[in-house]
Amino acid sequence: MMNHSSATNKRYAITGLSCASCAINAEKTLKKQNGVKSASVNFADASAFIEYDDSLVSPNEFKNVLNNIGYDLLIDESVEQDDLQRKTHDKARNNMWWALAFATPVMIIGMFFMNMPYANYIMWALTTPVLMVFGRQFFINGWKQTRNFSANMDTLVALSTGIAYVFSVFNTLFPQFWHRQGLHAHVWFEAAAVIIAFILVGRFLEEKAKSNTSSAIRKLMGLQPKQVIKIDKTGKTIATDISEINKGDILLVRPGDKIPVDAKVVFGESFVDESMISGEPIPVEKQRGDQVLAGTVNQKGSMRIVAEKVGKETMLSQIIEMVQKAQGSKAPVQKLVDKIASVFVPVVIVIAIISFIAWFFLSEQNAFTQALLAFITVLIIACPCALGLATPTAIMVGVGKGAENGILIKDAESLELAHSVDTVVLDKTGTVTIGKPEVTDQIWNPEEESKLRSILLAIESQSEHPLADAVCKALQNLETSEVDVSNFASITGRGAEAIVNSEKWFVGNLQLMDENEIKLPSEWKPKIEQFHNEAKTVVYFANKTRVMAVMAITDEIKPTSASAVEKLHANGIEVYMLTGDNKETAKVIAQRAGIKNFKAEVLPSQKGEFIKELRQQGKKVAMVGDGINDSEALALADVSIAMGQGTDIAMDVAKITLMSSDLEQIPKAIQLSKQTVKTIKENLFWAFIYNIIAIPVAAGVLYPFTGFLLDPMVAGAAMALSSVSVVSNSLRLKLKRL
Repeated sequence: MMNHSSATNKRYAITGLSCASCAINAEKTLKKQNGVKSASVNFADASAFIEYDDSLVSPNEFKNVLNNIGYDLLIDESVEQDDLQRKTHDKARNNMWWALAFATPVMIIGMFFMNMPYANYIMWALTTPVLMVFGRQFFINGWKQTRNFSANMDTLVALSTGIAYVFSVFNTLFPQFWHRQGLHAHVWFEAAAVIIAFILVGRFLEEKAKSNTSSAIRKLMGLQPKQVIKIDKTGKTIATDISEINKGDILLVRPGDKIPVDAKVVFGESFVDESMISGEPIPVEKQRGDQVLAGTVNQKGSMRIVAEKVGKETMLSQIIEMVQKAQGSKAPVQKLVDKIASVFVPVVIVIAIISFIAWFFLSEQNAFTQALLAFITVLIIACPCALGLATPTAIMVGVGKGAENGILIKDAESLELAHSVDTVVLDKTGTVTIGKPEVTDQIWNPEEESKLRSILLAIESQSEHPLADAVCKALQNLETSEVDVSNFASITGRGAEAIVNSEKWFVGNLQLMDENEIKLPSEWKPKIEQFHNEAKTVVYFANKTRVMAVMAITDEIKPTSASAVEKLHANGIEVYMLTGDNKETAKVIAQRAGIKNFKAEVLPSQKGEFIKELRQQGKKVAMVGDGINDSEALALADVSIAMGQGTDIAMDVAKITLMSSDLEQIPKAIQLSKQTVKTIKENLFWAFIYNIIAIPVAAGVLYPFTGFLLDPMVAGAAMALSSVSVVSNSLRLKLKRL
């Protein structure tokens, strides 16, 4: 009997992921299902890529198994993922602000007005919604983790704040229980409320970073037009939805239109801006038989194209898919604290239970009271406030300091990773270079220079060629009103000709000069040779007999590129340059910038492959780029840096954006990362030292030797002090120089 099976590869939205370990948990669960070939859960945009055999398993079964562990898979494709993320983001923001609004007065009363009438009842009333409404996710997730025999930060937050809350309610209602023992009935409402509020701030910042990540995909998708103009067999034009276009359809592309599919030109000619795919600034001339790519922009003329690749086959769709997969392939560094918590939580609970049992059986008087006090004290002093604040406070200060210095950092992961970068890969155009062709050198026939300038400007003003724009810019302050241009004609692949004041003039390359047997002054040849050696494009301006002027055009390197490369080398960092340009140009630019390693004629997908190769060699790679063609490489690098004057897509995919286009910001960003990581390590050290010392003291280990027993009120103050010390240490970051 034959088994007819088919593999399906689909992306689904997932709700209920609150931390990195949730994504790992959901992924493990999906992978265990019969018929699932591979599963990858992306915490960044709350989605799952699942490859499965649809004859063995269905999406409904994925939904059921995820529901059992507290998450949900959205099968209904009518639910937009953007809407879902917006709702999650808005919910996180609202919970944060409401929790802060309720927790602030509780903290003020708990610290300064404990003796005011009904203080405990007011704090109880304000703390209840913080835990039961705005912070209920911690208790729900904590319970789900416990039910599945695992623990994370949610477990510890729920346990410590929950017990502090219950104990505080008991002490508010029955203070005489403790008064009879000669003890003060202390409450910890402020500790419970403030911990929840602080952690909700961290969750909101995380949601914000996640929504920024997925906006890159939305913008990439926006490059493809929704409507296109199709030409039917009778020659009629019909506005058609992009999804209805098939291979072989003839489409009309007007000036300014985005090209909808990968296609071949069958009629017409134009210049197409391919910078979003190739990264190269000069639009490419297209004529019959040439290939055009989806997402690129038609500039000047109308063209008819025949669709060759549609839908998911286009290069743009492949870039989108690669970026999605690259984003999903990296597990966030934040899971480290969750891993620590998964061991820390059970250990703390065991210590608290042991303390209770020891005091209950060993204490000679008030056994139950002393046992309960020890149990509560251990849980309160071990609350993960300092541990939970260690990373986010350092990150927040680091991100703020970066913003002040023109370095925008999107998430904790990139700031944590940048300090270990040993290899920086730079895109050439717009990153090492300015990104716009400019006239760098001019040679003129000195006898008629001012007249010649006006004629050249008048002719080039009529040209559609991108290099003509550079010439016009160089001559823009001249007057051309007296110059009469007629019979202007563009000569494909060579330049243009025109008649000015009854005299014929030519503008173009050497081939155009040779074809018209125009002489080049011999004294200019060494200089022109030098331009070629410097990988500059040479434009010749001539009358019918001799060349009257020469323009050298290039994309100049930025003034600070060489010094930035020097600083990276001084820090022991290898620098590579990638470009779609030819080898000669790449070599010249690399030499000027002081870059020893470079690769030329590189396609967008090859940039990604190169990043993968470097990472497989064990290198920590930072990719710096400014174009859509860099987006896959940016997403695959350990640290992705976008130049501030680049495309929105590059800035959205990259985790670090430099507000200026100054490469000297890169060594600064790495230095900021080093300072921040050092602060995080110090914070975690103090948070753990505090717990290592405080938990045994809270359990009462000093009592047999010194008679010292820690009061729960002192435990609450010690816990608050540990948090203050962590925050203070993070604030020291502001004082350090980059």
